[in-house]
Amino acid sequence: MAGNETKQDRIFNVLFLCTGNSARSIMGEAILNREGLGRFRAFSAGSHPTGTVNPRALDALRIANYLTDDLRSKDWDEFADGAKDAPKLDFIFTVCDNAAGEVCPIWPGQPMTAHWGLPDPAAVTGSEAEIAAAFSDAFRMLYNRISIFINLPMAALDKLSLQREIERIGAHAPEKEDA
Repeated sequence: MAGNETKQDRIFNVLFLCTGNSARSIMGEAILNREGLGRFRAFSAGSHPTGTVNPRALDALRIANYLTDDLRSKDWDEFADGAKDAPKLDFIFTVCDNAAGEVCPIWPGQPMTAHWGLPDPAAVTGSEAEIAAAFSDAFRMLYNRISIFINLPMAALDKLSLQREIERIGAHAPEKEDA
């Protein structure tokens, strides 16, 4: 932290990772950028990005009144140590099991990491309503986890306690609302 900047008043950089960077990580980026505005800056990337954002992920975000114009599928190399203009990362959350198991690049800033795995809504087959429900569920699960994350008392937690808290957020089985 530079000068007299404290943990309380700095902006934390967060990277959401998934293999394709087309749905879950994109939604995480959009949610955190709006809900954590002024305290967090979110990015997303993939180990093997598809190069396009899933239209159903964009629909789920638009339904919730999120801006989607600047969202794009990106390679995680854009954020690796040594990449031009790579932000110093504070947190990295993997949102798919495949990305969590991959060998990651070296990240600038020695960020804290946690796995926040979610079912892949893009893998759901069935009716349009079932597919839309899968994207809505993924959005809700990410929103809930991000809400808990942004409300952590960052300034009051030491590094070990903060690491435990971010791991705990992702440790719960994906939530499913009662019918």
